[in-house]
Amino acid sequence: MTDQPTLPLNDGRHIPQLGFGTWQIDEDNAPDAVRAALEAGYWLVDTAAIYKNEEGVGKGIGDWSDIFLQTKIWNASQGYERTKKAMDNSLSRLGREHVDMLLIHWPCPDNDLFVDTWKAMIEIRDEGKAKSIGVSNFREQDLKRIVDETGVTPALNQIELHPSFQQREMRKVHEDMGIVTQSWSPLGQGNGMSNETVKAIAEETGQSASAVIIRWHIQHGFTVLPRSTNPDHIRDNFSALSFELSDDQMAKIDALDSEDGRMGPNPGEFNDG
Repeated sequence: MTDQPTLPLNDGRHIPQLGFGTWQIDEDNAPDAVRAALEAGYWLVDTAAIYKNEEGVGKGIGDWSDIFLQTKIWNASQGYERTKKAMDNSLSRLGREHVDMLLIHWPCPDNDLFVDTWKAMIEIRDEGKAKSIGVSNFREQDLKRIVDETGVTPALNQIELHPSFQQREMRKVHEDMGIVTQSWSPLGQGNGMSNETVKAIAEETGQSASAVIIRWHIQHGFTVLPRSTNPDHIRDNFSALSFELSDDQMAKIDALDSEDGRMGPNPGEFNDG
């Protein structure tokens, strides 16, 4: 296992800071992409039922040991019984007896099933099918509701987070509740790499723009999930562990935050199955 930084979870376990995301990597390309990531040194791999690549991700991992694998319960599978069945289906596709982290993909507040889903996930954890449990795209009120109704705080919340959408309020909520922040779309769907400030810092550090942004996430204490199918890009993203940004460089990227920077769905409005 490559030595790399980890973050403590509120359940006593640890999660690698730098992970490999597999959104939009199809079933056929997933095995090679995951294998390239593992060979580069990653040991956190993120997938989801809705990505329709869990079987390919499982094949890519193969017999590789010491991998931190996480997947997600999709919206249409929310509810107590459906969640239990969805977990078994994911494990079957992944070829695993357990995952390291299981997440609720979206709260879907209008459907009002995320509390029952969370109760099922607590049982899934207690049964050993998921070592840790968390959520994705949850708002403050969603987090507080599941804690109030079950007494169990999610280990992490995976949210859209990149230099143009820095989620400062949610990060403070996470800090106060003891929840790890995990960044999806960490490069802002690639837009961050063309930013002139980021490009200037890349020039100063002799690193790529993508590595600079990933390093910004790491130094802020997030766990981050860049994705690629290109082995060279996969290795380049991993190089974010090999250098540091100065306080001034961090502050310059911090200044790129924008009120209208969200690129994905609004969690308060997204209820699609």
